[in-house]
Amino acid sequence: MLHPLNDRRTLNGWALFDWANSAFALVITTAIFPPYFEEMVDPSFTVLGIPFTNSSWFAYLITFSYLVIALLSPLLSGIADAGGRRKWFLQLFTTMGGLGCLSLFFFQGMSTMWLGSLGFVIGLIGFAGGLVFYNSFLPVIATEDRFDRLSARGFAMGYIGSVLLLLLNLAMVQAPGWFGLPEEGTLRIRLAFLTVGLWWLVFAYISLSRLPDDVRVRGNGLGSMAASGWEELRKVWRQMTTYPQAKRFLLAFFCYSAGVQTVIFLASIFAKKELGFETAELIIVVLILQVVAVGGAYLAAKLSEWRGNKFALYFELIIWTAICVLAYFVAGKTQFYFIAGAVGLVMGGVQSLSRSTYAKVIPQSEEGRAARTDTTSWFSFYDVLEKVAIVLGTFIFGFLDALTGSMRLSILILSVFFLLGMVFLSRFRVAQPAEVV
Repeated sequence: MLHPLNDRRTLNGWALFDWANSAFALVITTAIFPPYFEEMVDPSFTVLGIPFTNSSWFAYLITFSYLVIALLSPLLSGIADAGGRRKWFLQLFTTMGGLGCLSLFFFQGMSTMWLGSLGFVIGLIGFAGGLVFYNSFLPVIATEDRFDRLSARGFAMGYIGSVLLLLLNLAMVQAPGWFGLPEEGTLRIRLAFLTVGLWWLVFAYISLSRLPDDVRVRGNGLGSMAASGWEELRKVWRQMTTYPQAKRFLLAFFCYSAGVQTVIFLASIFAKKELGFETAELIIVVLILQVVAVGGAYLAAKLSEWRGNKFALYFELIIWTAICVLAYFVAGKTQFYFIAGAVGLVMGGVQSLSRSTYAKVIPQSEEGRAARTDTTSWFSFYDVLEKVAIVLGTFIFGFLDALTGSMRLSILILSVFFLLGMVFLSRFRVAQPAEVV
């Protein structure tokens, strides 16, 4: 039985998942854990005779996490469609990510660096691995005219929820006495990791309870479902030749995603290492960024309604390019605050627009939802490309950082990804989903 489209409870439940998992994206990957990691790990060390800086090691952790999930995602998403397990896998990755996040509480220095690294990797794999299944629900629960606004609502709810939790974490860091915590030591920071894990798990399970249940395919073992999954992916790849606009968009998306995601992951370490920001100052910077991002997501949706998705994406990418160039020359904290505000303006917008633009150019026939039964496989292409882009961006960033000892050149090089994205975007137009060009 098909789930009704545009059901209010379902749409709100879907957006609530952004509220749940965005706390990890904000607190763990952006605001608190990166500078904490930089402080707890020696500035330079060797592993198996290979020299690393703490920031290059952190970048490589991101690279490894996304390489793993990029390799697994096509197989898992194919199984999800062939075996009717979209929701099952979303729950699996969510649980794994939440537990990985909770384990970060026990990371307290170089002696436990491997525990901190492993917990971060598991959390990141859980976070990123669930997104392909989460995104694939969009065309299953809503009609196309709702895509832009619903996508923006999800990102906005994510920013609002994560900001609320980050405010609690800021209070714990700045005024630990309010919570009966000691002024000295790392307990008040490590407790923030616990709050994120619990927040993620509790709200995600509420969201999952409101999403359509899986329609299981009986009689198929894991091996046969995997084979069916790969066949689904091959079918989508063959369909790509019939839908050139989807291919053109994905090429542009690959390029600029390498820049967007790398900046988001490594900006706080850059601020602490190059500009001397303290943890409390970084939390304030990220709070400003998040508040601006709420408006930025809706601004992007308004721009797309006014002039179309392509124009709105160009607008976002021009600002991203300027951010990378200005970050190379930034000399003080005040300047960095303005750069962080600009990142907030375009961070949610470019991700929201990308998700909804892709949903518009994947195929849909006159049968409507029947053509959407393989949306997980279609979104797997989108998701895998984003993850490979992150692998490329963070690897280049970490390599240049380890080679030069400075993160500024790494930031500047990221601007090339945005320029390439605009070049490839010039050949793309938003065709009707059923249109064959």
